[in-house]
Amino acid sequence: MAEAATLARPYANAIFQIASDNDYLGGWSRMLGFLGVVAADEGMGLLLSSPDVSGPEKAHKLAEVCGDELNERARNLLQVLAANQRLDLLPEIALQYEALKAASEQSLDVEVLSAYPLSQSETETLKNALVVKFDKEVTVTSSVDQSLLGGAVIRAGDMVIDGSVRGKLEKLAEMLQRA
Repeated sequence: MAEAATLARPYANAIFQIASDNDYLGGWSRMLGFLGVVAADEGMGLLLSSPDVSGPEKAHKLAEVCGDELNERARNLLQVLAANQRLDLLPEIALQYEALKAASEQSLDVEVLSAYPLSQSETETLKNALVVKFDKEVTVTSSVDQSLLGGAVIRAGDMVIDGSVRGKLEKLAEMLQRA
């Protein structure tokens, strides 16, 4: 996976530079996010990895599926990626672009999965702690995952903090299997 990150980095950097120069960070964020989801789809993955389909044809099919979600520059990006046999990097490019965007905006999107809905005061306390930890503006999005049993899982950038009961039970089971 480190190889994909290394290969995707120059593309993400170039797109970020173009987006910054044109004051279109949000637009590229939407397009890359959409492309990343479509490229990660199992059916699309089969097409993108097929040796029987040419690169330009893969790019055309991908653009066709995305429809009006892409502008001309994004369609050109697909052609460049296809010519270099890098269409499979789209999910990683999208991730790296979002990291660059967040760093430039000095913001961090945090996702909290909890067993029960968080109260307003719990959300605010968590947000304040994360602002201190990361020294960035923090946006907290929370959702309920009843399979967690208790506790919460926090995703902040590339960091995951698993404080869920399920996560602790899985770690305990793993330790017991090793013993």
